[in-house]
Amino acid sequence: MNKFKYLLVFVIGLASFGCKVNYSFTGITDTPETFQVNFFQNTADLIEPGLDQLFTITLQDLITNQTSANLVNSGGEVIYEGEITEYRIAPMTATSENTAAQNRLTISVQVRYINTKDEEKDFDKRFSFYYDYGASEQLSGSIKDTAFDEILERLTQDILNASLADW
Repeated sequence: MNKFKYLLVFVIGLASFGCKVNYSFTGITDTPETFQVNFFQNTADLIEPGLDQLFTITLQDLITNQTSANLVNSGGEVIYEGEITEYRIAPMTATSENTAAQNRLTISVQVRYINTKDEEKDFDKRFSFYYDYGASEQLSGSIKDTAFDEILERLTQDILNASLADW
């Protein structure tokens, strides 16, 4: 009986090493060996200094952390490129005195995804997300950090899901 357990563990281990497809809770089923994230230039009407670099690094980090793919500077099996197309702050809800009760920061990116192994998976798509904050608050310091964290986390996860996950 004990030999049977060892044999079963050995067979399962051997079978798992032979699989090329990766399974995870993220839904990513076919991880490329390499990926490339080109710099996302900020072409929005309102420019937030450093947002372009922060977005590019956040996307690289997310893909690195949620896949087994290796980041490369050129020649990636999959390539992400594009630009930040919108950075907008707008009033969202009004008070009884007709003043803004909340503001909304919206960030949008245009992403071109290129899969060098399967052209049918390529896309050129816009992704957008927002963060609401009180009208009496300034978009600076911890409020700005929280807004950027939430927006960039959602944007990059949506991009990853659209490109590599079978959702």
